[in-house]
Amino acid sequence: MKTLQEIEEIRKTKRKELDLRINTSSDTREKHILICHGTGCTSSKSPEILKRFREIIKEKNIENVRVIQTGCFGLCAKGPIVIIRPEDTFYANCKVEDCEEIIEKHIQKGEIVERLLCKDIDGKKVQKLDELSFYKKQKRIALKNCGVINPEEIDEYIAFDGYKALEKVLTQMSPEDVIDVITKSGLRGRGGAGFPTGKKWELTKESKGDQKYVVCNADEGDPGAFMDRSILEGDPHSVLEAMAIAAYTIGATKGFIYVRAEYPIAVHRFQVAIDQAREYGILGKNIFGTNFDFDVDIRLGAGAFVCGEETALLESIEGKRGQPRVKPPYPAQCGLWGKPTLINNVETYANIAQIILKGAEWYSSIGTEKSKGTKVFALGGNVNNIGLVEVPMGTTLREIVYDIGGGIPNGREFKAAQTGGPSGGCIPKEHLDTPIDYESLKQIGSMMGSGGLIVMDDTKCMVCLAKFYLEFTVSESCGKCTPCRIGTKRMLEILTKLCEGEGTELDIYKLEKLAANIQKASICGLGQSAPNPVISTLKYFREEFREHAIQKECRALECKAMSNITINEELCKGCGLCQRNCPVSAIEGESREKRVINQEKCIKCGTCLTSCPFKAIGN
Repeated sequence: MKTLQEIEEIRKTKRKELDLRINTSSDTREKHILICHGTGCTSSKSPEILKRFREIIKEKNIENVRVIQTGCFGLCAKGPIVIIRPEDTFYANCKVEDCEEIIEKHIQKGEIVERLLCKDIDGKKVQKLDELSFYKKQKRIALKNCGVINPEEIDEYIAFDGYKALEKVLTQMSPEDVIDVITKSGLRGRGGAGFPTGKKWELTKESKGDQKYVVCNADEGDPGAFMDRSILEGDPHSVLEAMAIAAYTIGATKGFIYVRAEYPIAVHRFQVAIDQAREYGILGKNIFGTNFDFDVDIRLGAGAFVCGEETALLESIEGKRGQPRVKPPYPAQCGLWGKPTLINNVETYANIAQIILKGAEWYSSIGTEKSKGTKVFALGGNVNNIGLVEVPMGTTLREIVYDIGGGIPNGREFKAAQTGGPSGGCIPKEHLDTPIDYESLKQIGSMMGSGGLIVMDDTKCMVCLAKFYLEFTVSESCGKCTPCRIGTKRMLEILTKLCEGEGTELDIYKLEKLAANIQKASICGLGQSAPNPVISTLKYFREEFREHAIQKECRALECKAMSNITINEELCKGCGLCQRNCPVSAIEGESREKRVINQEKCIKCGTCLTSCPFKAIGN
């Protein structure tokens, strides 16, 4: 167990040692090789890269060089990523065989390995991380330590003001003081609903109960979402510290984090954080010499999407089938085992410590009038810079897609973006300049959701998109209420008919009626929002639905039953890209000649459509 004085000494000495992580002009002979050890880069063999670096350094007996595993740097499309500090050199798409060259040239000779430098949006190679367009418009608060510290070393977290906010709360602030700061900051729940965090904490504090609980919702189930996972993998102590602050504020002594079992790295690192915090006396009895007791346990989810809904999550923690409860009463009054329970998601907690340390005014100065602070997005789909981004609320969709995301691959046109996953909606190109905040997204028929942001180009069929999300919803429905269980199934059947060329105009009318009834009658928020992807696509892309129903055509050529892919002779340049990429050799023609598609061989996969740089392929 560490005393406050011992922890402060760790903070001072360790921060001096790690100054080169954030100070590119740090006066040191030491170098740190930082390697992304998040799920994305790990799947691309970053652990082997880390191991090889250490082997080479040991073989060559090189001094003053440390190899550090970190969380996600954000730019997942360029992984595995290696950053060398203090010079902040950014190497992209690294391989195990590149380690020797980096050590020999960069570490030993001080030369940059030009071929491994990352290309920016304009195609030019950039040496430093903060010179990349991807990072210039970001502001990291929840992701502050991701890619900077070793997430499995508590001393590194402490060095960057870790557990200082908890110390301040326990020794200088009353629970009312904490609620006042969180309320004035304007922080809203980042799980999707956007409920004011301070208000939720206040309601739970005021509820009567001999036992109260703090719960972290890390059951991130939206397709394409990986925000919470990356925070837990890169900075688990920030969530743990915030849960302790919340427990002190509402009067709880026990906490649970509910995280899906598909996140093994996140689960491992959070367990390491718990064990280290217990060893240091930051969890357990009489924390920091006060009379405050608090401890946290992990509960693993089996991957049910409905368990992202707070009451279904509570049922699962209690060992029951994950199904939503009828509300009211709300968890703040009657939660785990009937006791008052505070539930926030990972990203919400990741903001708490910095708000306590820097003040409500600092946080509320970021963002818009009603949506304060920043928002983390998992940017994916048809965009060049796929990855994790954190931007101030109010940043426009255009800025995220083009300035940060680097635009659409292969020169294709932006068609839409899906926010909020299966509960959200589509944003068409006419709303590209919409500010990303709770109110603005709601006005155009979408929602913030937990933070998935999927970009689609002009090769995507919006009827197919709606069908994809309904397939997900139908498979993930808990089945408790009839509107969700049966209504979404009927909607999926209609969408399937439309995609197979068997739909009618009447089916479009039925879709809208079903959507309205499901929204009104479902028990939980997930069921109520299940029709949203269909409603928003019908609103902005109704003509595509009509083409499927009346002309039996799919302009994007995704619906194979209605596709007859051909090559426009006037636009074809004879480059042969389509022919080389065709998986069934259905494209015929000699070198530099205009190509022709053999319709008998064509399987209508659309590979030629996406590979043609001249847009010569279509219906």
